[in-house]
Amino acid sequence: MYYLISPGPTCSDGKKNQGETGVDCGGPCAPCEKEINAEDLVVEEQYFVYGDNDRFDVMAKIKNPNNQYGAGKIKYRFDLTDQSGAVLATQDGENFILPGETKYIIDVNLASSVKPYTVKFTVTDVEWEEFLDYEEPKLSIYNKDYWEDADKNTVFGLLRNESYFDFNFIEIDIILRGGNGKPLALGKYEMRTVKTQEERDFKVFWPYKFSGEVKDVEIKAEANVFDSDNFIKQYLPSSKFQEYGSLE
Repeated sequence: MYYLISPGPTCSDGKKNQGETGVDCGGPCAPCEKEINAEDLVVEEQYFVYGDNDRFDVMAKIKNPNNQYGAGKIKYRFDLTDQSGAVLATQDGENFILPGETKYIIDVNLASSVKPYTVKFTVTDVEWEEFLDYEEPKLSIYNKDYWEDADKNTVFGLLRNESYFDFNFIEIDIILRGGNGKPLALGKYEMRTVKTQEERDFKVFWPYKFSGEVKDVEIKAEANVFDSDNFIKQYLPSSKFQEYGSLE
């Protein structure tokens, strides 16, 4: 009698049956989620600089050792601490990283009336995704220059979008280093609605003196390819274009 009235196998019975390849997935059910075995992100550098008026700018250089996996969402935290380890200021944020990419994460204007002793960068969560075939946007910086005036310091550059995509949003990260290679100043600049093959110049100002002489200027531009809203149009080599909704 129990056999006659008991329910048959389903895709939510908590069992591996009816030709499923996993518990309640595969076969006649929805595909099973592929297991991701990704190595942890590597923090190669973390630093803070004085940003004037009891404000401090922070940066971390991180590396993704995985050539097959990227992360559409990285949750992180910067902690400025004193010599005893007490936290003076905290900044939480989100970012992303492509497979095999090394990139900077920069946050500015952390407030502290006490000069920090060190900064600690912590990755609190990572959402990995598998990349089988993708094209990294080519965003190039040309004609970069730096000069000092009596009342400010200036960085100039020319961004060229050499990809086949129009982007809603592009971020430009700037690191100015001294002769010992350590950062002297950090900056961020945002560009909106940048079309394919478009060139656009930018200037970033620091209205205060640095603690040393700038010997090297690093500038990197990036567009979040995980955010489908960041794509406006994709232009094909035939000069035709299509509306771009999401990455495949």
